[in-house]
Amino acid sequence: MLKTLMRALTWWNGQTLNTQFWTWRNGQKVGEDDQGNVFYQTRDSKRRWVIYNGEAEASRIDTNWHGWLHHTWNDPPTTRPLIHKTWEKPRQENLTGTPAAYAPAGSLRRVEPVQRKDYEAWQPE
Repeated sequence: MLKTLMRALTWWNGQTLNTQFWTWRNGQKVGEDDQGNVFYQTRDSKRRWVIYNGEAEASRIDTNWHGWLHHTWNDPPTTRPLIHKTWEKPRQENLTGTPAAYAPAGSLRRVEPVQRKDYEAWQPE
């Protein structure tokens, strides 16, 4: 009962009941990525969407599927995968708001601030 109520009222952790019904009526499954996200399109291929496996975080989508979702190319990665270059870095999830997020030198979030030699603080006389 609680799970059904949460699916009806929340969108950030999987699909809602309305999305599930609309997908059932109008969607054709195109494929799935390595994280379990499922990709759909309408029969006329005008609309494309993803049902996340867990938290709805856009950085969890692979670049292959991202391009397909945004109509950058027409063929999904299941039928025509992209050729990756040797210099490409692997996909990384969004670390904003986590302890592993980037903190530049001088940031208050750093555990040990970097001693700056190019700046001298002003002292009143």
